[in-house]
Amino acid sequence: MIADYDPAWPVKAEEAMTELRAALPDVIVEVEHIGSTAVAGLAAKPVIDLMAAVASLDTVDDDTIGRLGYRRHFNGMTDRLLYVRESDGRRTHILHVVTLESWPTRNQRLLRDHLRRHPADAQRYARLKREIAGLPDYSRHKTALIQELTDRARAERGLPSVPVWEKGS
Repeated sequence: MIADYDPAWPVKAEEAMTELRAALPDVIVEVEHIGSTAVAGLAAKPVIDLMAAVASLDTVDDDTIGRLGYRRHFNGMTDRLLYVRESDGRRTHILHVVTLESWPTRNQRLLRDHLRRHPADAQRYARLKREIAGLPDYSRHKTALIQELTDRARAERGLPSVPVWEKGS
């Protein structure tokens, strides 16, 4: 389900980030709200996406994050730890934990910033999401546009193109 932008999304993200910082104060170096719910005015699945940077993935304690309601999730991404939080059987949050070394060039952060600076691209993305909502492989159907927009965001920073599809095949 794609929902109209909800101004409560950034509030929910800030609450979750505050919890994470408090639970892992010596582990989490950076944490940000990413994804479509982090772009004001953008329609999105109502799931709060967060990305946290740590010095080393080995320093993350699943039990500590688990006490906040997150469970480890495996979808084929090998360069991060991924956690999902649910309420009443519905996904509410996704947490990507990545290395601090990779933080500056993370596609999700670059795309978010691009969409914030380019409202026409954000609306184009919202239209596509509404068109393909409910299709099997929803994420794959977004890949071409996400690749195009991320490539532009990376080029603006002098970074090379890299594939945006990260999930296992």
